[in-house]
Amino acid sequence: MDGNILTNLLDPPILFFFFGIFARLIKSDLEIPPALTKFFSLYMLMAIGIKGGSSLAASGISREAVIILVSAMVMATLVPIYSFLILRIRLKNLYDAAAIAATYGSVSAITFIAASSFINKVGVTPGGYMAVALVVMESPAIVMAVLMAGMVRSKQALTSSAQSPNSPASLPMKKILHEAFTDGTHLMLIGSLLIGAITGLEGKKTMEPFTSGIFKGMLAFFLLEMGLSVASRIREMKDVGGFLVGFGLVMPVINASIALGIAHFLGFAMGDAYMFMILVASASYIAVPAVVRHAIPEANPSLYFTMALAVTFPFNIIFGIPLYYKMLQLVWGG
Repeated sequence: MDGNILTNLLDPPILFFFFGIFARLIKSDLEIPPALTKFFSLYMLMAIGIKGGSSLAASGISREAVIILVSAMVMATLVPIYSFLILRIRLKNLYDAAAIAATYGSVSAITFIAASSFINKVGVTPGGYMAVALVVMESPAIVMAVLMAGMVRSKQALTSSAQSPNSPASLPMKKILHEAFTDGTHLMLIGSLLIGAITGLEGKKTMEPFTSGIFKGMLAFFLLEMGLSVASRIREMKDVGGFLVGFGLVMPVINASIALGIAHFLGFAMGDAYMFMILVASASYIAVPAVVRHAIPEANPSLYFTMALAVTFPFNIIFGIPLYYKMLQLVWGG
C-alpha cells in the first residue's frame, strides 16, 4: 500500500495538484485562465478518446467488452438509486439527495485519466473499451436522478393543495437527455472515440505526438487548476456538513468494493477491473452538475458540486487510486 501511494504521489501531475492547493492557501495570485482550463479538459478527452477508439478498432467488440459495458451501465443506474436511499435518511431536501445521487452515479473523466496514468506505470494495461464505459456511464445517473426528483415532486403535489406559482419549473426529459448528450465534454469524448475507431492504429500513430507526447504536461496544468479550485472550495465545507463529507469519503470506497466484487465474479481482466472500480468510485463535477442545475433546480448546487470536487475528487486522486489497486491485488492474489 505504501509503495502504491508513493508511486502515485510522486507522479508530477499529482504533485502539481498539491502545488495548486498550496498556492491558493497562501493566497497567491497564481491562476489558469478559464479558456485554457477548458482547452486542457477538451484536449485530454480527445487524447483518451482517440487512444480508446483506436484500441477498440484493433481488438474489436469482444464478449468480454460487452459484459463490461453492460456492467458499467447497470452500475451507473444502481449507484444513484441506493445513494438516494441512503441520503434521504438524513437530508430534509430530497431534491438535494437526488442531485447528489446523480453526481455519484456518474463519472469523473479526470479521475479516469489520472488512474490510467497510474495503472500504466505499474505495468497493467486495460482494454480500449474502458473509454467506451466512461461514455456510457455519463447519462444513466442523470436520468435516474431526474426520475427520482420527479417522484418527489409528484408526492409533494399530492400532499399540497396547490403548487406555489413561484416553484421552479423542471425541464422535460427530452430536453434533459439532449443536454446530457450534447454537453461539450461528453460530446468531445464520444466524437474522439468514433474518430479513433474509424481511423484505427494508423490514426493513433498520426496523432501520437499530440495525444501522447505532451499529454503529461497538459494533465499537470489541468490538475494544477483542480488544486486551485479545490482549495477555493474548502471554506464551503462548513455548509456541506459532517454527514455529507463522510458520504463523500466513504461512498467511493463502497462503490469500488461493489465494482471489485462484480469484476471478480464476471472474470474481468485485471486492468479492466481496476478501471471499472475507478469509474464506479468517481463522481462527476463537470458534466452532471451542469445538467442537474437545470434539471433539478430545487437542489442546492453548492452541496453536490462541492462534495464531488472538494471531497471525493481529492480523496480519489490522493488515496483512492492506489487504495483501489491494493484492493484489486488482494483479490487477484497479485
